[in-house]
This record gives sequence, structure tokens and C-alpha cells, in this order.
Amino acid sequence: MLRNIEVSEVGMGCMAFSHGYGQIPEEEYSIEAIRNAHEHGCTFFDTAEVYSPNLSGIGHNELIVGKALKGFREDVVLATKLMLHGFGFGSVYKSIRSHLEGSLDRLQTDYVDIYYLHRMSGVPVEKVAEAMGKLMDEGLIRGWGLSQVDVDVIDRAQSVTPLAAIQNIYSMVERDCEAKIIPYCMEHNIGFVPFSPIASGLLSGKITPQTQFERNDDVRNWVPQLSRRNIEGNQPIVEMLKSFAEKKNVTPAQISLAWMLHKYPNVVPIPGSKNKERIIENLDSANVVLTDAEFKELEEALNGLKVYGHRGLGGF
Repeated sequence: MLRNIEVSEVGMGCMAFSHGYGQIPEEEYSIEAIRNAHEHGCTFFDTAEVYSPNLSGIGHNELIVGKALKGFREDVVLATKLMLHGFGFGSVYKSIRSHLEGSLDRLQTDYVDIYYLHRMSGVPVEKVAEAMGKLMDEGLIRGWGLSQVDVDVIDRAQSVTPLAAIQNIYSMVERDCEAKIIPYCMEHNIGFVPFSPIASGLLSGKITPQTQFERNDDVRNWVPQLSRRNIEGNQPIVEMLKSFAEKKNVTPAQISLAWMLHKYPNVVPIPGSKNKERIIENLDSANVVLTDAEFKELEEALNGLKVYGHRGLGGF
């Protein structure tokens, strides 16, 4: 639940169909993968205006998502994001509305359920919050959010226009948000949406120190936990997950997602993949039930292991 917006327990990050994980699939495959996810029970889909090959151009991913969701748009919660670098239209509101109108056109919809500011820039967050409130009043968005922000920024925004969601990096190996951000969100009825919840594949158990990532447009070449040295250092975490997963007859990735679902009631992860089978595997993590005893065992094991590499809020 994202401030009274009901979503599936696990959502779908759609970025990989356009950017970040090497060669992108054919558009037909991507559309089919998104539709398969919906048929499998996913009702929460995440995109952004900047998701395009090599981040060159605008809207590649939104166009795919718009085509995929056509026909059942009203049955899903659709989130997209804007990058705001100043306000060239005379006001923050006019600039944000201009970005939103472009997204609405590409997504083939007349409203967005959650509209995020993708990253903070020089624009005061209070001005952004005020503009988002106007867009909500106009019915163009149902709620709004921020991405990769700390509690101070969240609180300043919340005081102007209440937030529906915060989208930050969060996983078993990126836990900074547990200290203040997730508790703040719980207290203020704000949904928390982790991106990269499987740590760009590290927690799937499928990446080894010998894994070669694609050379073009693959963020895994830059993820700190995925340098060859840090993959080696993080193997105890991966092996612990594999052992736990075997006992439950599920996958390590599913355990990593079930862990955060058990831990926090307001967390809705949006794992991303360009592979149809992985997408369904990730969605099925919602069916993995951890007992309190299993969660405690998993948490204690995780707390006893060192993480090598850190992205944090300053990460990409």
C-alpha cells in the first residue's frame, strides 16, 4: 500500500528493457514480458522518462510500457519519474507539467498514479512538492514521490504535499535506509519502494568473480559490490542465501525479497529484469512465507557478515 494506493506485494521495474543491463530485447519480447507479469498478478509497474539506451534520448522505456499496458491501464498502478534541471518555463510547476505531459503521451494515459522526482537538483524540494500538489488537484497524478533522498529532504517535502512513496536503493547489502528513512516512512504512511533489491543480481547467486558483464550500457560494471574483488568478498552472503533457499526449496533471490517483505509492511520492492523467467521468479517471492524464527535466523546470519562495496544515496 502506497498512501492509499493499493499495489501487488512485489512490483516490476521496467528499466532493463531499455537501459542498464547490456543488449536490450526486441520490443515485442519486452511488451510480452510486461503483459506476462500482469497476468501473473503484478499490478505495479515502474518506468522513467530517461530510461533509454545509454541514457541517450527520452522516453524509450515509457513507450514500451505504454504499449504493454494498453488495454488494462485502469487495472494497474503506473509510476514514472522526471529529471528536473532548473525550470525553463518560468515556474517549477510549468516545467514539471511539461515533463508530465510528455510522459502521459508516451504512456498512452491521461494520468500517472505515482510521479517521482528522479533525483534532486538545484530546485528546492518545497517548490517541487507545491507543483506536485497542483498536479494532484488537477487529476493528472494520484500521488507523488522522491528517489534517492534522505530524511531531511523527505520531511521538507512532506510538510508541503504528503508523499505517496520514496524510491531508494535498498537490499541486503544496501541497508542505510533502515536507520531513519524506512521508519520515517512508516510513521507518515509513506510507501517505501526499493530499487535494485537483489543488488543488480548479486543476491541471485548467479554472479561469480568470473562473470563478464556486457561492455555496452551495463551498470553492473560500476556497481561497487560487483567488482571482481568485492564479488569474492561477498560470497559468504551469497552462500548463506543459497543454503537458506535450499531449505525452503526456493531461490536466493526470492529469499532476499521475502526478507524485506517480512521485515516492513510498507515496503514494495521493484526488482528489474529483461528475462521473462526471472521476472516471474521475482514476483513469486511474494508467496515465500518466512516464519518469525526463520526471519530471525536470516537476520542474525546477515548481521554477522561483512558487506564489500557500497553505493548509498550518493550512488547512481
